[in-house]
Amino acid sequence: MFTGIVQPGVLSSARRRKGVLGLEVTSRAVAKELRTGDSVAVNGVCLTAGKVGRRAFFVEAANETVARSTLAGLRPGQAVNLELPLRVGDRLGGHIVQGHVDRTATLAGVVADGASRRMWFEVDSGLRRYLIPKGSVALDGVSLTVVEAEGSSFEVMLIPHTLNETTLGQLESGDRVNVEVDMMAKYAERLMSAHTEKDGSHAV
Repeated sequence: MFTGIVQPGVLSSARRRKGVLGLEVTSRAVAKELRTGDSVAVNGVCLTAGKVGRRAFFVEAANETVARSTLAGLRPGQAVNLELPLRVGDRLGGHIVQGHVDRTATLAGVVADGASRRMWFEVDSGLRRYLIPKGSVALDGVSLTVVEAEGSSFEVMLIPHTLNETTLGQLESGDRVNVEVDMMAKYAERLMSAHTEKDGSHAV
């Protein structure tokens, strides 16, 4: 379980072998906290640490994870967002994030708003219903608040700290990001659907 409050890292290497994408990530701060078998989020994707060194660690992503995320497009030298799992008793600074990426979204537009930026993302219609104004969404692992959501797009506002400390400040129109919608919304939909089906069966 994560919160969407990330730390910086750099992709050292990436290789595909036997249907598995292996990534080596450099971050002394994160590596020193990891042990083999621990979970770590890379650009919002929950992965398992394999080999762990003093400055870097190695993770692997299976085909399902690669298909749903942007991990395959990462290149050595590229900055990534990292997060260690939430500890019991830690502050919940963002929102509850599982690291289970739903799909990707495409940056459709950027407008400066003082030192901040407004960003519009196009998302698959299957996810649009989970995005509501003032609701939460994780983009490349970063916890953000939805400003508006209309049609197939939604808007977020990035403050200077987020622009400077995460990879989101480097995005350009057409770039893709990993999206994880609020799991509470998905649970609510499932419960409402089950309730509706139950009511329907009584009416028959």
